[in-house]
Amino acid sequence: MNKYELALVISAKLDDETRTGVLDRAKDYITRHGGNVGETQEWGKRKLAYEIEKQTEAYYYFVQFETEDSECPNELEQRMRIMDNVLRYLIVRKDENDTFTVAPEKTEEEAPAEEEAPAEAAEEAAAEEAPAEEAPAEEAPAEETQAE
Repeated sequence: MNKYELALVISAKLDDETRTGVLDRAKDYITRHGGNVGETQEWGKRKLAYEIEKQTEAYYYFVQFETEDSECPNELEQRMRIMDNVLRYLIVRKDENDTFTVAPEKTEEEAPAEEEAPAEAAEEAAAEEAPAEEAPAEEAPAEETQAE
């Protein structure tokens, strides 16, 4: 079976019940076309990178699913395209060993240590580059060409 992930960006103007209905319809399309719905992750309301349909925030959902039918993602894409409340969608085929993970958030104690490390690395890089600039560069001998 091929594994896929559906990313949905749903309008923030909707109430909880309508938003759940949109997500359920997407899952229904998957099962209707021979797919098996797996884990569904709700990332909640997030700020959009750019304005879409005069909206600056939306709800993000990620649905894992698998299917043997290669037409299932195509059919799902056609259905998502015409759904009114879906601002954006993306269907991605996953590799067998891919896992879906979320990066852990940084704590306040870790942040200062990470800020100091790039400064030290920049000083070391500058020290290493200085001698390289002073050394004379060898020039390759110029090749003579004959005009014919």
